[in-house]
Amino acid sequence: MPCRIVHALGATMSQPYYLRAGATAARLNNVIGRLARHGVSLMGSAEMSVRGRTSGQMQRIPVNPHSYEGAQYLVSARGHSQWVRNMRVAGGGELRVGRRTRVFTAVEIADDAQKARIIRAYLERWGWEVKQFFQGVTANSTDAELLAACPDHPVFRITVEG
Repeated sequence: MPCRIVHALGATMSQPYYLRAGATAARLNNVIGRLARHGVSLMGSAEMSVRGRTSGQMQRIPVNPHSYEGAQYLVSARGHSQWVRNMRVAGGGELRVGRRTRVFTAVEIADDAQKARIIRAYLERWGWEVKQFFQGVTANSTDAELLAACPDHPVFRITVEG
């Protein structure tokens, strides 16, 4: 469900769902990213770098690359975050664990039944960690509930180069 913002003139405008990380989550992300940078992957986590859409600088964030039916995906549990907005412009980035860096291209998946299946599989794997971001949707939710959640959680199919 989109967040609603009321402007000073009284007009209501819908904003895409985005749950900003609090101070504790930001510190934890920093630790997980640092571990990945030094070669320690927690349950498949990696540090992703994507070029900032306005700064042009590489932005880093820990992610949980998700494999589904032979392909790899990045799912944004927190919604339309800064890394998602940057990825839409950059079209790819890098995944790093230790000295191993994999360059990838990314294509955003449409809000359809395939995306709902990817999110279901993601929640089966990572639901214990990300359930608070999915507003009550779980791996056991109905297909209709998962489809309704799709617009709030961007998914990118990634293809590692070379």
